[in-house]
Amino acid sequence: MTHTGSGSTYDPETGAVPRRSGTNSSAARERRAPPRRDTRVALVTGASSGIGAATARRFAAGGWQLVLSGRDRRALEETAAGTSAVVLPADLAAPDGPRQLAESALRATGRIDALVAGAGIGWAGPFVTMPRTAIDQVLNVDLTATLHLVREVLPAMVAAGRGRVVLVGSVAGCVGVRNEAVYSAAKSGVAAFAEALRQELRGTGVGVTLVTPGPVDTAFFDRRGTPYQRSRPRPTSPGRVAGAVWDAVRLGQDDVYVPGWLTLPGRVRGIAPSLYRRLLHRFG
Repeated sequence: MTHTGSGSTYDPETGAVPRRSGTNSSAARERRAPPRRDTRVALVTGASSGIGAATARRFAAGGWQLVLSGRDRRALEETAAGTSAVVLPADLAAPDGPRQLAESALRATGRIDALVAGAGIGWAGPFVTMPRTAIDQVLNVDLTATLHLVREVLPAMVAAGRGRVVLVGSVAGCVGVRNEAVYSAAKSGVAAFAEALRQELRGTGVGVTLVTPGPVDTAFFDRRGTPYQRSRPRPTSPGRVAGAVWDAVRLGQDDVYVPGWLTLPGRVRGIAPSLYRRLLHRFG
């Protein structure tokens, strides 16, 4: 089965959310003084591993102050090692999770210049066999929680007249992947949200980037319980996606595909819908 995910670290099998008390080192991270005014701040969700962790390291190498969030405190601490990152474990699927994370991040750093919303989960199998709870969970984590977090972060960006929201989509949201109907629907919603929000924010100084990766070589597939079994397309590295995120923020790019040839399915669909579906039936 094909799956194209964000490489998120949101893991429904971990159970309870890590306690905020944590160790002395993690508590110190959460109390860290705000950065200098000329230091840009990136809030990265899904930062425990995969794309999120790789993105965090790329921004740290670029001199940014980081706020890292995910459900696994220990893994977040590993991502933050060697940096001045603020670690804020959070459950974005909880009703008040996005608001609490946004408030804690702004309280810790005083600003957010880039939000990289990378948290997400997957589920693979025929739609008719998908449990109701799994449907709700995928939609909540991949779409609803993302929208709520963006809503909580945006006012500070708009007030500052600067910033960029980076949404991690998927090629599944462009083409619709069989046996991943709900995941495809959620990522398609993220793509439509990115376009609509981009239009609303014109003239505010705040940009919106949609990063659309193909399959990525992360633990994402193991967490969903179904490995990636296709020979093509080959999974790309999380570091390559992180580099694309970095370039998008640095250059103000609105749409990024990793790898670049993923723009082709959408073009074929627009020009020759019948051909597109024949190809999708064969390869999708």
